[in-house]
Amino acid sequence: MDWQKNILIAAILAVLFMLAIRWNTYQELHAPLVAPVSTTEIPAAAAKSSDIPAATANASAPTNVPAAVSTSVIKVATDSLLVNIDPVGGDIVRVALPRHLIDIKNPDSPFVLIDNTPDHLYRIQSGLVGANATDTAQGRPTYSVEKSEYALENGKDTLTVDLSLQQDQVKITKRFTFTRGQYVVGVEYLIDNQSANKWNGQLYGQIKRDSKDFAKTNAMMMSAYLGGAVTTKEENYKKVKFDDLRKAPFETTEQGGWVSLIQHYFISAWIPDPATTNTFKLSQQGTNDVFLFSFIGSPVEVAPGAQGSVKANFYAGPKDTDALEKISPHLDLTVDYGFLWMIGEPLFWLLKHIHAFLGNWGLAIIGLTVIVKALFFHLSAASYRSMAKMKKLAPKMAEMKERYGDDRQKMSQEMMKLYKDEKVNPLGGCLPMLIQMPVFLALYWVLMESVELRHAPFYGWIQDLSVMDPYYVLPLIYGVTMWFMQKLNPQPTDPMQARVMQMLPLVFTFMFLWFPAGLVLYWVTNNILTIAQQYVITKQIENADTSKA
Repeated sequence: MDWQKNILIAAILAVLFMLAIRWNTYQELHAPLVAPVSTTEIPAAAAKSSDIPAATANASAPTNVPAAVSTSVIKVATDSLLVNIDPVGGDIVRVALPRHLIDIKNPDSPFVLIDNTPDHLYRIQSGLVGANATDTAQGRPTYSVEKSEYALENGKDTLTVDLSLQQDQVKITKRFTFTRGQYVVGVEYLIDNQSANKWNGQLYGQIKRDSKDFAKTNAMMMSAYLGGAVTTKEENYKKVKFDDLRKAPFETTEQGGWVSLIQHYFISAWIPDPATTNTFKLSQQGTNDVFLFSFIGSPVEVAPGAQGSVKANFYAGPKDTDALEKISPHLDLTVDYGFLWMIGEPLFWLLKHIHAFLGNWGLAIIGLTVIVKALFFHLSAASYRSMAKMKKLAPKMAEMKERYGDDRQKMSQEMMKLYKDEKVNPLGGCLPMLIQMPVFLALYWVLMESVELRHAPFYGWIQDLSVMDPYYVLPLIYGVTMWFMQKLNPQPTDPMQARVMQMLPLVFTFMFLWFPAGLVLYWVTNNILTIAQQYVITKQIENADTSKA
């Protein structure tokens, strides 16, 4: 029937189109994720002036008294973070992650998340604005520090790095607190007011970055999301793209909240004190390719002769749902499973629990596939029974096609009569599979988005489930299993449809050559289970027919 033929061709073209898109997406996502290496940092002067946010109430700024110290960067090393801090402004200008490598074969190649070089602007700024500002449009303060290198000592869980500034009769200490095993950096300003006047100021923090995407290899390819995100009263997770900010800034005031810069697998985010009211602003700096993702907190007042403090947290690390969920409400939503997140989240929860039991992410993928297959067992069985019945009718349909030739109307009438007599629904094999498609698509995004699979080994030659199989073994197995599945299904009576179907295993195998091994492992497991289930059901129907005869 023509409508069946058209539906089949449309479905095949849709699948091929989606595969082409996913292939391009994968190619781009797994291109080098870091900027070109450069050891020369942008001079501190580049960090000043127009990017300093305006305070709620401003006045003439006091005199900052810089100490006569070197302006070379301060290096901080913990088990999870390697951080460079610029004494000018106390900005974080480089963050490397020793637990996440650029190259799995090189243990001395930590992934560089934040890097401030002549080729790439990405720095983390914070300061005090307001009546007694440290940071003004005229410049940033230069802090003094006891030493230029700090390291987390064995047996200790925290490391404190203090930067000092004398502001008239007020001593300001910018304190960074690092914690073993964590990617959160505490940023606190301690104000010791020994003057005769009240001290007033507001804390701000911002991520300053250009829009360069170093994962982009081809302008025609789709890219992973790179851009800002913020939480609001209306939307728990709101993306704010670079292109949106080129048109207009985005601003919101929230209790607590967070603002972030997202890329594939990793995130940097400012998380202000949840007890404070904060104004978040995401904007482009002038017409330059420079974007600011910032917050400014509530005014803070410190009485004469008193001490006070204001603080926020900064996160720079992997998109780990468990860690992000504990840091701030809705921050875990930056692990984005797309429009099928309501399916993706429980699938990932299940995947993590299976991994906790089996201890291998490849085995966890296999276990998850088995469970998903079991959940859809009866639905799949109905589909396979329908296809088995259609396969049994194939000789009669071929005979009818030969008998009625080009008389399509008569052919359609006879086929509908045949379906009715044999109690076969021609769509019975398709509808159950369509119902399962959202689960398969959600699982695709779970496997693509989960940083846990990055550099996660399986067995043998597969040492990284997030990249392609280096020897193409899994894609070839996938092609073979798909060919076997076709043999169990009814063959189209139309020669053109039959040729297209015969080509599909080759086309899919070619596409899967570049897919991540974890995703191909899922499809191989799913195909093997499908073949086993379909073979058993087909044999049951054939044996039932034999016994009746």
